[in-house]
Amino acid sequence: MKIILVAGARPNFMKIAPIIRAMNKHPQLEPVLVHTGQHYDKNMSGTFFQTLGIPDPHYNLQVGSGSHAVQTAEVMVRFEEVCLKEKPDVVMVVGDVNSTIATGLTAKKLHITLAHVEAGLRSGDRSMPEEINRLATDAITDLFFTTELQGTKNLINEGHAPESVHFVGHVMIDNLFYQLQNLSESTISTDVVQLKKSLPEKYICMTLHRPSNVDSRENISKIFDAVREISTRAPVVFPIHPRTLKNIESFGLKPLLNTENIITTSPLDYNDFLYLWKDSCLVLTDSGGLQEEATALRIPCLTMRENTERPVTAEVGSNIVVGTDGEKIKRLAMEAIEGKWKECAVPELWDGRASERIVCLIGEEKLICYNVVKKQ
Repeated sequence: MKIILVAGARPNFMKIAPIIRAMNKHPQLEPVLVHTGQHYDKNMSGTFFQTLGIPDPHYNLQVGSGSHAVQTAEVMVRFEEVCLKEKPDVVMVVGDVNSTIATGLTAKKLHITLAHVEAGLRSGDRSMPEEINRLATDAITDLFFTTELQGTKNLINEGHAPESVHFVGHVMIDNLFYQLQNLSESTISTDVVQLKKSLPEKYICMTLHRPSNVDSRENISKIFDAVREISTRAPVVFPIHPRTLKNIESFGLKPLLNTENIITTSPLDYNDFLYLWKDSCLVLTDSGGLQEEATALRIPCLTMRENTERPVTAEVGSNIVVGTDGEKIKRLAMEAIEGKWKECAVPELWDGRASERIVCLIGEEKLICYNVVKKQ
């Protein structure tokens, strides 16, 4: 069985990697890795793929940036050529980027079975491009693999056949555990090792990149006013996204970063940042993936968005959705610093074996395989 796995940006590879590692244990499966090149990343070298334990992509479509329409259309044109050449049995997509819906549409137009990993997530906010991509991809998907039970409920409520929807856990957590197991100072950049050694026992890690935050002078000001005050109690390590830095400068807000307690760095690769945040007392973020990973390690997390498509992180896990309410951010951050966080747990099946369940279902198409793996 030939399966094309699609990734559009570096975070997608974190989800694809454990699935490929699991597929490589089954000789009857032939994975073909396609990088659409939706996001150019200078750090995506051969070393990057070695760190993930997977080979370099078989195809790099090198689509590059552009408007949503241009990017989606270009992915479709170039991916169609790959499908016609490879003639896969299944196309597997992950997440909710433009490459997800573009390659999904292409596959279905060619009558190829489409599998969606991380299916069924919903924020209810259709102003988010990712929400549109999620809804559109799930509308044409054949096999759904969900990370949490709410995703399963969403899909069934939308009319999808229950037998096509499989709750398997989260492949992002599979990769997190894999990277933690292989993490050592020898694999981390010298600057990051030295930075961590200079930090006190309690410190905070922050990421901020979503347009709803960083494209708004009002929102970014409220967030940084709160963060400056929080940093007087615990230093904040902030790898700064290029878009965020550009907007801070254009808004004339650079003085907000002029404090020794907010430690800015250039963007960090996955392992370097993991090395930092895994021992932090609090994560501040507007990232979907980081709120999940923090939940898996039971690290207090404040998600600076008005909603989340990953409700289990807040309902069960260590995450709290706070929007851009500066007072709420400060109050809850102080609770985390003082060790007074809410009771939390790791969501069901976030055990590092989601990829095994997916491969079992894809390869055998028998739900008994899922039950066997779950019992183990």
